[in-house]
Amino acid sequence: MHLLPLPAFNDNYIWLLHNGQHALVVDPGQAAPALAALRRLDLQLQAIVVTHHHGDHTGGVAELREATGARVYGPATEDIPQPCEPLRGGDGLALLGLQWQVIDVPGHTAGHIAYYCADVAGQPVLFCGDTLFSGGCGRLFEGTPAQMHASLSALAALPAHTQVCAAHEYTLSNLRFAQAVEPDNQDVARYLAHCEQLRERGEPTLPAQLGNELRINPFLRSSLAPVARAAQQFDPSTPSSDPVAVFAALRRWKNQF
Repeated sequence: MHLLPLPAFNDNYIWLLHNGQHALVVDPGQAAPALAALRRLDLQLQAIVVTHHHGDHTGGVAELREATGARVYGPATEDIPQPCEPLRGGDGLALLGLQWQVIDVPGHTAGHIAYYCADVAGQPVLFCGDTLFSGGCGRLFEGTPAQMHASLSALAALPAHTQVCAAHEYTLSNLRFAQAVEPDNQDVARYLAHCEQLRERGEPTLPAQLGNELRINPFLRSSLAPVARAAQQFDPSTPSSDPVAVFAALRRWKNQF
């Protein structure tokens, strides 16, 4: 199995997973990068999987389906280009000979879903769209802080060696915010330096590893005292004993950072 992030727009990634013959594509906001990769690698597209309805994740679906005949899968409660096979949390999906689990992760959008496979060439893989980023999380356009906190908690409970395939290259800006939240966190400092070197070489910072995210991502650390204290410094009304309130303050802080 081969896992490739295909750059799209300014900072999106379309994920391509293939076994040398067949492929699946995740969140194709543009068709051209996916079609070029399929031609270059001589692959047949089996499936297009979508995490949520935003145009930078769905804009290329129709063209890609028409060009390849691939089946489209997406969240049942969102407006995805049709025909689309609807999926809900708890559903299973067999693609590329692999078993995928659908996880409900509302927050960024109301019906956002993620796709998780426990064994892709020996490693778990998570396609999480705009719910979890390296060092950050998505904005709350349609959901509540409680929903997003619960969604992130569900993803945080996956195995630590899970490969996190987020849909945007936001890592450097997210890590600079993480440093503002936890200036004494040496894991953040080390990872920021590593990611800066990757970007200087034109390489992606993704996929990330979930275990590292638990050490450096403030949005996965809202129950920890240093993070709660930082949230209170931003908004003194934040109750430090309430991880959801801490998360909500962090998200407001990040929105204006």
